[in-house]
This record gives sequence, structure tokens and C-alpha cells, in this order.
Amino acid sequence: MASAAFSFVAPPPLPTANSLLHGRATLPFPSSSHGASWRSRRRRGHLRLLAQGADLLGDFGARDPFPEEIESNFCEKVLGNTDTMHRILIPNISALSLSQMSCEPISSSQPPISTEDAEKLLKKVVGWRLVDGDGGKRIQCLWKVRDYGCGVQLITRIYRVAEAAGHFPNLHLEQPNQVRAELWTNSIGGLSMNDFIIAARIDQIKTLDLLPKKRIWA
Repeated sequence: MASAAFSFVAPPPLPTANSLLHGRATLPFPSSSHGASWRSRRRRGHLRLLAQGADLLGDFGARDPFPEEIESNFCEKVLGNTDTMHRILIPNISALSLSQMSCEPISSSQPPISTEDAEKLLKKVVGWRLVDGDGGKRIQCLWKVRDYGCGVQLITRIYRVAEAAGHFPNLHLEQPNQVRAELWTNSIGGLSMNDFIIAARIDQIKTLDLLPKKRIWA
């Protein structure tokens, strides 16, 4: 009776999870001599080990705060990258939106805002520009509306905002469909902070329903 000899080639040992965590091991695919069944088992083992690997995003909150963070008293927990400095600052009045500020009484002896400061404040309002007028510098904004009735409606909305603050702009309804608003403080012959506060509040008025409808060409 014929006899048969069998040999078994052991697969190379799998690397440990610890070696994978430190990047010192790789998982080469076995040669074809180990058969398809071993390769499928090896792939499953490969996936299992990778699932135990380190978080590629880094450890969150696993560091001591920087001295600057401690001085800012930001909080006790830090989230983010390990090399990022975190600081939470309480906004002061200059960082607040102009629309959140209140209009203050203006003395006639108070000088108007300089042109340089006015140009800086213009960056905080949308659509307004600096112009010269009989009473000194003023800011102006123009709206194109759908028709005359929409112009009246826009002026009414602007008036309600100005009435609540007690500081009124000059409003003009110009034919056929343009509204012009101008702001300045007549008592000081120029611009004050109140003018920019009202301009910022006017910017928050909803005007989409008053604007001309866009034509859509087929």
C-alpha cells in the first residue's frame, strides 16, 4: 500500500497590537503557497489588529494647559490638537456688533468722528458709503425696489427702526423705484457713533420681498 507524506509550512507570526501602535510592524501578505484560505484569515486578522490601533486624530485633552491658558482662566478641559493653544476671551464693547449698541445723547460740543475713523466704521455696515453734505460728512445708502409701493414700505420699515432708537435718517423716495437714506448728526456738523449704530440696524431690515424680481431666461 502506497504511503503519502504531508508537510505543513507554518505562516509567519502575526505582529502584536503593541508593535502596531508604535509603528514598528507591517503585515505583509503571505505567499501563494499558504493558499487562499490563509489569506482570507490573514486579512481578517489584519483588520482586527488595525481596529486596536491608535487614534490617528491624536489624544484629545491629554496634555497640561499652557501658562497662557491658565492665566486666561479659560476652563479646565481642553479639546483639540495637542499643539494648539486655546484661549477664550470675553468680548469687550468694541467687539460687539454695532446693532447691539445703544444710541447715546450727543453734546453739541462733541467733535464729529474723523474721516479715518468713519472709514473704519464703514467696514462694519453693508452698502453704506461716505459722502459730503451741507452739514458735513454723512453716510448714504441706496436701495432699488420693485415699484413705488415697495419704496413706501421700505421707508416705513426704516422709520420704525429709527423711531425705536430716537435717531432719524433723512429718507428720500426717488422715482421710479429708488430709496435713499442719509445719516449724520446735525448738532455736531458731522458723523457720530449713533449714525453707524442706526445704519447697522437698518442693515438688518428684511428687504427681499421688496426687491425687483430677477428674470429667468429659458
